[in-house]
Amino acid sequence: MNVRRRLIPTAALAAVTALGTATLAGCSGDAAGAGNTSKFDVVASFYPMAFLAERIGGDHVHVTTLTSPGQEPHDLELSTRQIASLEESDAVLYLKNLQPSVDKAVDQSPVDTKIDAASLTTLEEHGNEVGGHAAEHDHHEDGEEAGKDPHIWLDPVRYAQVAEGVAKAFEKADPDHAADYKKNTAALVEQLNALNTEFENGLAHTKSKVFITTHAAFGYLAERYGLTEEAISGLDPESEPSAARVKDLEKTARADGVSTVFYETLVSDKTAKTIAHDTGLKTDVLDPIEGITDHSRGQDYFAVQRANLKALQQALGAK
Repeated sequence: MNVRRRLIPTAALAAVTALGTATLAGCSGDAAGAGNTSKFDVVASFYPMAFLAERIGGDHVHVTTLTSPGQEPHDLELSTRQIASLEESDAVLYLKNLQPSVDKAVDQSPVDTKIDAASLTTLEEHGNEVGGHAAEHDHHEDGEEAGKDPHIWLDPVRYAQVAEGVAKAFEKADPDHAADYKKNTAALVEQLNALNTEFENGLAHTKSKVFITTHAAFGYLAERYGLTEEAISGLDPESEPSAARVKDLEKTARADGVSTVFYETLVSDKTAKTIAHDTGLKTDVLDPIEGITDHSRGQDYFAVQRANLKALQQALGAK
């Protein structure tokens, strides 16, 4: 296996050793694991990247993730120990412009194989509204600007494209196991294609095409399946909506037959529940799969996506 190995300074070695050597369990992972194992060491920025690395790499990789289960990934700040671990890995798999601290650490690291998932598919500009009638007015009077949307993993088709790109990078960096990486990726892509078909069929005939979410994570999914996402906040889940935006959402809910306001597990549900209460709507979970926790409806990407599909079908009145 043509994997880079470099001598580690004593201080860095001590820092890395303190992290432990636990592998990614069930693709949830620890916050930062040590490199320089006997396997192809991959540091993933957060769960969707770790899931790909585990599924593609199989038994040949040792995967750790920088974002702990239950931690909201957008505002991640890296510790010195995590940076040390990243620098001693064989590859880093991340999604540029989602986690600024990770972007900075990757730019400054000497890692030979840097894989930016955002470069492996196409990114689009999304604002608070995405899909359907919203496509013509993605900029709003309340000041919410559209930006490049990083939430590509929620679209199974784009996620499959990323998987194929990651596989090629693994094959190049670790050619001894290229055949297995190809085989594992083919199986994963087949599963993602099947999931895409489930979403297409499951959302083809619904009473409503509009759904309201906490933050604008589901734009690619909405566009893929002919829906419209109306987000309370923008691409940043921590941003606060203006009074005008809340009023606009209440009007949209009445006009488009919206039944449910979706919230997620890793950020506060306060605003979503307030809007639902004021409009007489129900609430439910739509998981952006940024991390798997005990509160997730499923223990891996596919299980949570299928739970999301069921939630959408129920909220939109699937026939």
